Amino acid sequence: MQAFSVATGVVTLAEMGDKTQLLALVLASRFRSRAWPIVAGIFVATIVNHALAGAVGNYITHWLGPTALRWILGGSFLAMAVWMMIPDKLDEEDGAMRGHFGVFGTTVVAFFLAEMGDKTQIATVMLAARFVNDYFWVVAGTTLGMMLANAPVVFLGDRIMRRVPIKWVHGVSAAIFAVLGVLMIIG
Repeated sequence: MQAFSVATGVVTLAEMGDKTQLLALVLASRFRSRAWPIVAGIFVATIVNHALAGAVGNYITHWLGPTALRWILGGSFLAMAVWMMIPDKLDEEDGAMRGHFGVFGTTVVAFFLAEMGDKTQIATVMLAARFVNDYFWVVAGTTLGMMLANAPVVFLGDRIMRRVPIKWVHGVSAAIFAVLGVLMIIG
């Protein structure tokens, strides 16, 4: 359960103020009365994206030796700590979405693409490599973390965004990544 708890906590915090959370806000404002298809689309896109990311992380552990993996993961967690302090913005192309696939389809495609190379996807790769025997729990935890951060935004919109101190949340998640990085390096 450690993998599940760490994955849920890290991703929930990392997702605060992230571009996919901003995307959830954009979708919620665009499709005002369609919250459930948006939330379902976020779930499907996240589970597929994070399952693939977790598989990559799991594969990496078998490809690299334990010493190299320890240093790479430790350095990656420290890099994520720095990256967490850089605020995300929603790119113009992400904001200019078309509804050709309906609310659900638009959300799945937009979220899947927005997660490519995103902090939470990279975190999923690293967590799956760190907790190599807990692939299912890492993917379940990162998916739950995404849902905990994004579903309220869909339902409550910018009321939440105005009250959450994003800099503080980014600082806490950066500290968690830094601690995980140091722990990985020292063994």
